[in-house]
Amino acid sequence: MTAVSISSLARIALGASLLFFLGFAAPAMAQSCENDMGEFQEKRNAQMEEIGKLQKKNEGKLDPVAACPMLRSLASLEKTMLVYMEKNQNWCNIPDQIISNVKEGSGKTAAVARQACNIALRIKRGQDQPAAGPRDGGPGFNVPAPKLPAGPL
Repeated sequence: MTAVSISSLARIALGASLLFFLGFAAPAMAQSCENDMGEFQEKRNAQMEEIGKLQKKNEGKLDPVAACPMLRSLASLEKTMLVYMEKNQNWCNIPDQIISNVKEGSGKTAAVARQACNIALRIKRGQDQPAAGPRDGGPGFNVPAPKLPAGPL
């Protein structure tokens, strides 16, 4: 079974730069910005923790079938967080570099989610094939074998 490696998961860890930013810029931010960003980060950390548990359970590799919905959810949350940050950048006093880092990390998360989900789809298709497997019709088509001629040759 194909699995997503630890390095792929490491690429999606954009939280460090965001936490760094929140730790130093929080006093300058409006209270609601701090609360909103804190909520995003808590949700993201919870999702990362679940992904980490799955990874640990599989000896450092992610099972794409189990990880796909988790990674899609994480990618969606990061996209929502990015939209919030871009919309409220001036009001929340978010530096351009932070927006850039989150955008890059969000893109990597989405790419890893797509990769895992594509692998999961291939695995599921392989499991859904009839026992005899596909025939001349190509992947996923179960075309009956041609009848052999009857009678003397």
